Amino acid sequence: MANGAAELDNMEVQLQNNNTRWENMDNQAWDDTTATAKLFECSRIKALADEREAVQKKTFTKWVNSHLAQVSCRISDLYADLRDGYMLTKLLEVLSGEQLPKPTRGRMRIHSLENVDKALQFLKEQRVHLENVGSHDIVDGNHRLTLGLIWTIILRFQIQVIKIETEDNRETRSAKDALLLWCQMKTAGYPEVNIQNFTTSWRDGLAFNALIHRHRPEIIDFSKLSKSNATYNLQQAFNVAEQQLGVTKLLDPEDVNMESPDEKSIITYVVSFYHYFSKMKALAVEGKRIGKVLDQAVEMEKLMERYELLAAELLAWIEHTVGIISNQKFANSLAGVQQQLQAFTTFCTLQKPVKGALRRGCSPPDSSGCRQSGAVVGRGFGSGVSIPSWLQESLG
Repeated sequence: MANGAAELDNMEVQLQNNNTRWENMDNQAWDDTTATAKLFECSRIKALADEREAVQKKTFTKWVNSHLAQVSCRISDLYADLRDGYMLTKLLEVLSGEQLPKPTRGRMRIHSLENVDKALQFLKEQRVHLENVGSHDIVDGNHRLTLGLIWTIILRFQIQVIKIETEDNRETRSAKDALLLWCQMKTAGYPEVNIQNFTTSWRDGLAFNALIHRHRPEIIDFSKLSKSNATYNLQQAFNVAEQQLGVTKLLDPEDVNMESPDEKSIITYVVSFYHYFSKMKALAVEGKRIGKVLDQAVEMEKLMERYELLAAELLAWIEHTVGIISNQKFANSLAGVQQQLQAFTTFCTLQKPVKGALRRGCSPPDSSGCRQSGAVVGRGFGSGVSIPSWLQESLG
């Protein structure tokens, strides 16, 4: 009996050990699965961050070159070509229109640090907040901080100047919200275009095409675009913008048609459209003003021609009338005198009012196109006609 009880106790202990072993194995398997999932998630996040950084680098490089082209300069590598501070100085001069301190010559690190520091000091004078960015970061080619510096410059010189006033309450917005509002206003009414952000709202390419079509409907047939053909939509919008509008192609379709497009890159590209169309609108307004001035000049010339014609006709009539009256002799008979009196009465009642009104209305126009009052007919025409005082009084 004692041996049987001992065997039962041994079996229970062995069973408990087996259960504990299985529990430990299950826990270890769960921990391994969790660790693998965390590792996968970290790898995915890092991959997305790297992809986003690559897109930003490409976009910012093209954006920098689009402005450096004004001074016949360009960069090939954003991180390497800004390290000496020379291109950074050129970029700020183009964007601000101001002259920065001349870069220090030399290839040593201390020269690069001095040049970059001059550029950063200029930004601080422009009230640009530079957080955790020093000259050594740019000279060392720090990827994250170099991208951050370029984004800060874009915000200051491209986005901060945007202000939109709505038609209903005249509300004024600025920066990113103003750009988003502008996009919404310009694309309102376009089917399947609903811009709510600067990421996923642009993936299908319809928003880019709608912006272009709103301002230049003749270069894009929006009705033929399909939401399902995102790559084609994006490629068409980018090519048309570059070839027809001269807007630098900062993005490629694969940079936008992805799960999570980079917001800063899309904003940088969209703001290029904003500045182009704003400039086009300003030029249109200026053109209308010039056209108005030209129309006034043409109208002025027509008035002058009419004035000269009427004045010449009136002078000819005066010369003819003076000749007739000066050479006229009074009749010796009553009937003759009555006939002459009748002719003079006709002159006073019919011809004189018409020619008097013509004289008063035949005044040369001034610079504004209005007629001057009290101008003397015949002045400046060299007619040599001597108008008797009684005829001038008769003409009024």
